[in-house]
Amino acid sequence: MQLPTAVEALSALAHSSRLAAFRLLVRAGADGVAAGDIAREIGALPNTLSTHLTILGSAGLITSQRKGRSVIYSADYDGMRDLLGFLVADCCGGQPAICGSLGDLASKADCRP
Repeated sequence: MQLPTAVEALSALAHSSRLAAFRLLVRAGADGVAAGDIAREIGALPNTLSTHLTILGSAGLITSQRKGRSVIYSADYDGMRDLLGFLVADCCGGQPAICGSLGDLASKADCRP
C-alpha cells in the first residue's frame, strides 16, 4: 500500500459514524449488512449514511452488492489487511519486543467465521 492510499483509508475511518459502520461490517463477516440495518444500528440518517458508505468504499475498505431491492455492504478484508500491514510494516525499528505480539492481539479479537 502506498502512502496516499493509506491516508485516504485512515481519513475515511476518522469519523465516528464511518468507524462504527466499518466495525459493524467487520463483525458481520462475508454476509454483510443491508444499508437500512447499518443506519439503524449506528443511529445514522439514511442519506448521511449513504455518504459515509461511499467514502468507505472509495477508500477500499468496504464493498457493496445489490440483492433485490437492498444494497448489502461488506468489509473489504483485503483492503483492511493492506492497511494494517502498512501500519505495522516498519514496526518497532526491527525490535519486535517493543511492539509486543500482534498475533496475540489478533487472537484476542472477536473474529467470526
